[in-house]
Amino acid sequence: MYIIDVLLKIFEESGFAGLIEDPRYLIMILIACFLLYLGIGKKYEPLLMVPIAFGMLLANLPRTGITDGLIHYLSLGVEYGIYPSLVFLGTGAMTDFGPLIATPSSLIMGAGAQFGIFTAFLMALALGFEPNVAAAIGVIGGADGPTAILTASKLAMDYLPAIAIAAYSYMALIPMIQPPLMRLVTTEKERKVVMKQARTVSKTERIIFPIVVAIFVALLIPDTAPLIGMLMFGNLLKETGLTDRLSDTAQNALTNIVIIFLGMSVGAKAVAVTFLTFRTIEIVVLGLIAFSFSTIGGLLLGKLMYKLTKGKVNPLIGSAGVSAVPMAARVSQMEGQKANPSNYLLMHAMGPNVAGVIGSAVAAGFMLKIFGSL
Repeated sequence: MYIIDVLLKIFEESGFAGLIEDPRYLIMILIACFLLYLGIGKKYEPLLMVPIAFGMLLANLPRTGITDGLIHYLSLGVEYGIYPSLVFLGTGAMTDFGPLIATPSSLIMGAGAQFGIFTAFLMALALGFEPNVAAAIGVIGGADGPTAILTASKLAMDYLPAIAIAAYSYMALIPMIQPPLMRLVTTEKERKVVMKQARTVSKTERIIFPIVVAIFVALLIPDTAPLIGMLMFGNLLKETGLTDRLSDTAQNALTNIVIIFLGMSVGAKAVAVTFLTFRTIEIVVLGLIAFSFSTIGGLLLGKLMYKLTKGKVNPLIGSAGVSAVPMAARVSQMEGQKANPSNYLLMHAMGPNVAGVIGSAVAAGFMLKIFGSL
């Protein structure tokens, strides 16, 4: 009897008993395993999907106490906006702003691709979300995971996991979501347009650009300083030619470490009590709407540029205005070549693409400015 009592006590204090007491944890474990399958099996944004999914898995194993120890302290980097800003540092060090500098009009298409942010914001308000939460949901439309995470950590911490998972899921699904919209909005004639090679950008321009943008944007909307400041600092490290070691660290070691901490911290916030709600489903749907409208907004501005330049701009590059670098630009290239095998739009699409990174950060800063005090 003594042995049986001991075994019963061990079982009663185990996580298996916790699963029986609250089956919602089992559902979350299955969701985490499904996300691991998407990240590993389907290769959907694996660098972040795998840490997020495994963080979710650990947080939903009952009675481990892991969220009160290791994960709690790792999560401070999310709560204080440290990790997203450091990811932007690495992004800046990996990004070539040359196409944007060569063709400043790309900013127009990058701005147009933020249309989905404000569309989803209004729809979220209509569904009864608080204004600050609606603002965080809208930022999913920028297709920029770190920006969505930073905004959610400041405006809607309870909804952070749903917003982050939606943002990264749709970023991974860009090759599936965007092409039908591109073919719907543009004509075959427009898709066949071959664009001339952009001018060569000087080294001086490349060095001055991040400095000027950091000063102007941070002064215009101070809440963008953490993201824009780190983005431009990372790019400056890359372009000087004198700080290669720092640029290499920002691109590789630092970014990889931060992504591990960021992903696990975000995933660990997705616990059964707060995640398994109808609101989560609404956020995922609104995220898809936001992303779709951002793509359409960029394409419509691309069509406008096509008209204004009398057919010299291929509207497909407008869809790259969502800030998923460089995947959105590659999709523009792929669709352009389907219409015209001699079409090479990649570098042209990189202009709106990197403009979208700046645009989403500015939009997020605007939301933080307006709703951060609510």
